[in-house]
Amino acid sequence: MDRELQGILNKYKNKLQENFQDSEEYIPFSNFSRDYEEFRKEALAKSFTFYENCCNFSEKLIKTKPKDSILGKLKESIEVIHLNITPEGASSFASFLSFLIIIFVLILTGFLYLTLPTFGINHLLVPLLLILISLLLIKPLTNIPFSLASKWRLKSSNQMVLCILYIVMYMRHTSNMEHAIKFAADHIGNPLALDLRKIFWDVEMGKYPTIKESLDSYLGKWRDYNLEFIESFHLIQGSLYEQTEDRRITMLEKSLDVILNGTYDKMMHYTHELKNPITMLHMLGIVLPILGLVIMPLLGSLMGGSGTVKIIFLFLGYDILLPILVYFIGMNILSKRPTGYSENNLIEQNPEFAKYKNLNFRIGNREFSFDPFYVSFLVFVMVAFIGISPMIMHSAGIDFPFVKDTMFLDYKTENGLVCKSHQECYGPFGAGAVLLSLFFPLGIALGLGTYYKIRTGRLIKIRDETKKLELEFAGSLFQLGNRIGDGIPVELAFGDVAENMQGTPTGSFFQIVNRNIRRLGVNIQKAIFDREVGAIWRYPSSLIESSMKILIESSIKGSLVASQSLTSISMYIDKIHKINERLKDLLSDIISDMKSQIGFLTPIIAGIVVGISTMIVVILGRLSTLMTQSASQGSEFTFGGLGGLTGLFEIGNIIPGYYLQLIIGVYVVEIVVILSILANSIEHGIDKISSQNYAGKNLYRSGILYFIIALIVTLIFTVMAANITLTNV
Repeated sequence: MDRELQGILNKYKNKLQENFQDSEEYIPFSNFSRDYEEFRKEALAKSFTFYENCCNFSEKLIKTKPKDSILGKLKESIEVIHLNITPEGASSFASFLSFLIIIFVLILTGFLYLTLPTFGINHLLVPLLLILISLLLIKPLTNIPFSLASKWRLKSSNQMVLCILYIVMYMRHTSNMEHAIKFAADHIGNPLALDLRKIFWDVEMGKYPTIKESLDSYLGKWRDYNLEFIESFHLIQGSLYEQTEDRRITMLEKSLDVILNGTYDKMMHYTHELKNPITMLHMLGIVLPILGLVIMPLLGSLMGGSGTVKIIFLFLGYDILLPILVYFIGMNILSKRPTGYSENNLIEQNPEFAKYKNLNFRIGNREFSFDPFYVSFLVFVMVAFIGISPMIMHSAGIDFPFVKDTMFLDYKTENGLVCKSHQECYGPFGAGAVLLSLFFPLGIALGLGTYYKIRTGRLIKIRDETKKLELEFAGSLFQLGNRIGDGIPVELAFGDVAENMQGTPTGSFFQIVNRNIRRLGVNIQKAIFDREVGAIWRYPSSLIESSMKILIESSIKGSLVASQSLTSISMYIDKIHKINERLKDLLSDIISDMKSQIGFLTPIIAGIVVGISTMIVVILGRLSTLMTQSASQGSEFTFGGLGGLTGLFEIGNIIPGYYLQLIIGVYVVEIVVILSILANSIEHGIDKISSQNYAGKNLYRSGILYFIIALIVTLIFTVMAANITLTNV
């Protein structure tokens, strides 16, 4: 009889253990105790680990030591980004890469000298310039950890409000600092989650004897970057020593107020200081360089040297060096952005969403996934092929009159006459070639835009639905807390709130939970978090997930504690939402100006410049031809009595409008991507999914607008140039 009774007790004891967990010991939903090194490798991006491997490999081959002035900062930056390298490794990588570039340039120069008879001393300028650039790159390459650490701090600081929120939410019902930090690390995601895990790892490895000392050491790294975060943590630590419950709760609430108010004050100063840097970036990085290309055809014709060399220098300057400069200036502006309320990374929260980055379709009962790269590449090839068609047409000997004494492609010989395919030709100088070349940057914009939109389109829709739920969630939690506080069981309270909020995202969420409980007979935890039927997987939000986990844990201590916890969480969420809206208001003017630059001003200015440049090139081509014809007839072509201009506008020195447009078009695409990432990061913080989606939209709009404006302006100015009469004066 005793054995049978004991069996019954054990049976129901096991059932109770399935439904409840020990409230005194927080058990993370992921395996928090797994090896830190394993988690670090999973958390770090592939680019980080690639850089780590390169530094360690270079240090074994060429070990160099950085300057003493940056040695300490390098070591600190390396610790911030959790890389297993030394400052010597970073310096060795910079020296080794520069050495490889120099060797490659020397080998290539020697090969060209031996194989090309025309290769002479005057062609050594480009190799010498590349060698000089490689030597100048040593310092920036050595400082790569500084840039990586700056991005890491920016992403981490953007998660700090949520970090403090999760810790306060947990300690509201369980005053245990260690478990609260573990709870926050399980919900905020990387990179801050990796920092919090490192706190425990340093204790386990014996670097610090207690969690408090390890935490204080970590907070010290933020002293020069985010003082509010440190103050909030100190207030949370102080709540552990309060003797009364009311004072403890007051300290916790004060910690959240400190970081929220500090965030608002710093963002207000940031917006006031942001206007001038953004204006300077727009003028020096976009307007002036593009407008400078207007005089480039005339300047290039007046300067000596081959037009091909000038094209190479323009390409290196405008499409490589200038975008890099604009990017680093933008990142410097962004690095000063204070803490914000970050968007959650859906991919990190639920790896199953990774499939939405591809094109998914069904054939029968089978589901297939297709990488969008191939679709976007096909779009690029189909459109950009038209842009390179002038070269193919010239190879085939195809050309025809276009507008009044001008040819469509207009390839010329050295003396300015019409060039045949078997002759040495320069060009194309015709407006028709420029019009066709517009399809090349359009192909890049459409291809890259297609890639970004496909990879992020579905994820953005899921995020938008989740945002709607988060907006209502504070009020819903307040209602749920009141129902539980009235003595209604938690299981029934979900059904009551769902009925009151029918037709809303929150009502749908609570309805799914209620249906799982009633129809499937599962407990609350399974109704919310079960992999098959759980409601949380339809609304992937860390904020909602953590709130529901706190509800489950606090309900173990009784309905009153659960009710107080939900009421407090709703107040915290409401505070964060209000601060976030105020931050958006502060940034609205800056973001509006940047959006107008991206979507309107930049493509229009660039399109007009293309038209004017084409007109200048057409005039220079006609002028060169007319001078050659006049010289061959024995007459002197003069302007106002000035003679000897026959050799001034040599065809070989003129930069064809075709290549000028390609350089401008590619630069416009690069600038649109860079400014889109910068504008989105200023508004929302570092968020790869949102940045790519925003860049994809802007590439479509700006690419098409640039194509239309350049097409219209080029046609108008070409007609004007064709009607100009050039006669002997």
